[in-house]
Amino acid sequence: MTSVKTCLAQKPQPVVVVSVRPDEKVVVALQLMRDNRVRAILVIQDDKLLGILTQGDCAIKVLLPGLDAKQVLVQEVMTVDPVSVKLQDPIEACTGLMASRNFRHLPVVEAGRVVGVISIGDVVKDSIRQMGQQIGFLETYIKGHSVEIS
Repeated sequence: MTSVKTCLAQKPQPVVVVSVRPDEKVVVALQLMRDNRVRAILVIQDDKLLGILTQGDCAIKVLLPGLDAKQVLVQEVMTVDPVSVKLQDPIEACTGLMASRNFRHLPVVEAGRVVGVISIGDVVKDSIRQMGQQIGFLETYIKGHSVEIS
């Protein structure tokens, strides 16, 4: 069973946590998302996770009502107290959480500090990696027992 820590280790290193302060304008958060090629950004102040802001939040809570992203503050539209996971949590639990709650991003918090973010893409990549390993083990087992694979 893979842990969140193992999944994070598969990401390009060093792990960069893209974040913004709650008193920043939404346009700043969107620029950070664009520049870092991410679809969600954590809202952190004084090393404490306060919220998460996604591109969807910006579209639904700012763009659709006709508000100006240069005027609206992140704290006005962010999701407060987001669900987070720990390094030792099994990745399967993250998958279940994401599926049942319709999350695409989970902050990873250890000892009160954010150490990363697990996305649905990370979870899918981890599942594919695990399947590849299982296939390799099965092929080795079958070949070791003189059964031909065509």
